[in-house]
Amino acid sequence: MGKLFGTDGVRGIANKELTCELAFDLGRAGAYVLTETKQKPKILIGKDTRISCDMLEAALCAGLTSVGADVYLAGVVTTPAIAYLVKSQGFDAGVMISASHNPYEFNGIKFFNSQGFKLSDQIEDRIENIILNKKWDEVPHAQFDAIGRINRVDLKKEYQEYLKSTLNGANFRGLKIVIDCANGAAYKIAPEVFEELGAEVVVINNQPDGTNINKNCGSTHIQALQEEVVKNKADFGIAYDGDADRTLFVDEEGNIVDGDKIMLLLAKNLKQQGRLSRNTLVVTVMSNMGLFVAAKELGINLEVTKVGDRYVLEKMLEGGYSIGGEQSGHIILLDFATTGDGILTSLQLTKLIKESGKKLSELGKIMKVYPQVLVNAKVENSKKTFYLQDPVILEAIKKVEEKLNGRGRVLIRPSGTEPLVRVMIEGEDYEEIKKDASELAMLIESRLS
Repeated sequence: MGKLFGTDGVRGIANKELTCELAFDLGRAGAYVLTETKQKPKILIGKDTRISCDMLEAALCAGLTSVGADVYLAGVVTTPAIAYLVKSQGFDAGVMISASHNPYEFNGIKFFNSQGFKLSDQIEDRIENIILNKKWDEVPHAQFDAIGRINRVDLKKEYQEYLKSTLNGANFRGLKIVIDCANGAAYKIAPEVFEELGAEVVVINNQPDGTNINKNCGSTHIQALQEEVVKNKADFGIAYDGDADRTLFVDEEGNIVDGDKIMLLLAKNLKQQGRLSRNTLVVTVMSNMGLFVAAKELGINLEVTKVGDRYVLEKMLEGGYSIGGEQSGHIILLDFATTGDGILTSLQLTKLIKESGKKLSELGKIMKVYPQVLVNAKVENSKKTFYLQDPVILEAIKKVEEKLNGRGRVLIRPSGTEPLVRVMIEGEDYEEIKKDASELAMLIESRLS
């Protein structure tokens, strides 16, 4: 990867790593690279609820309009809404200002092309090359009436109507659902869609204040949802992250139904309908061992990629597959969307639950979950891959793998969005793998600090 773009756009602490100056440069270079054949390109911008979004939006708009692009501000919408609206409304490109599941002090900028897809490595490299090597002589300064304008648009309803159209007339009457909006971009869109479909909705964490996005709520902190589902005697609960490209469920007993189970349930349903493209589900190396066992029993083929929805999408496009995703709940349904869409996924699973006539706790037994522990080691971004050359760390990993003796696995990987190295161990003995994962993470931190 380059120095600016990670696995999901440009991300960092707002006004420290992701500055207004960088946002301005990204606007100029991004507009030029993505729309250089257009005389007056139209670019759609969305944002989540972080306090820094307005600041970065202003800087980004200045950069975009200085190249001659007309900007359309969609306000607070989800990342997948921008991906959908760019294509459906005929924009030349889209930009989302969000750091997804990260805490509020982080923010990010990610681009979409005119077809609603995230950018390829090659396009990102071109944008980076202009910024890092200061090749601004290539980028025009619009003059006189060629300077771009800024417009405000409200396209939420168009997106909501599309979401409902994917259900082919199904409704959710008779269901009681708790929705955790993570104080993020879905705080209005998701509850409205479910209510319009007839569900009785209890909404939590839908009061964003700029600093509470993802704070002890949403898909990364699901305890509050578990408690509310049980307290309200709901049929199930749904959690989104800050920009609603992920979703996780909680069954009526308060148990988590993660991305692995969601994907497998949807893939099984598609297979039964004869709609599972090439009889294949695309997953990442982080998926639980139980998914691999269950998929084999169901006769579903698996394609496995590196962690990151961009790699899942690449494999899906390459192989012509219709469904893929991550354990985190970032699931791509290519029949309907060009990127992971938490609300879309939750609608499809809710339809499946209602039509099955079964409780989610029963459906959730589709796979056995092997104990899995994930511990983060805090490491500077510049040192995140150094563990690969450290003999002490490599020896420690080897010893844990030998102890597992084929009945588990160790997966070490640098985060694509945060200054972390993630240590994941899977095995039969939870306490043992928890201890080993913690010790490995501490070793990585101490060796690479």
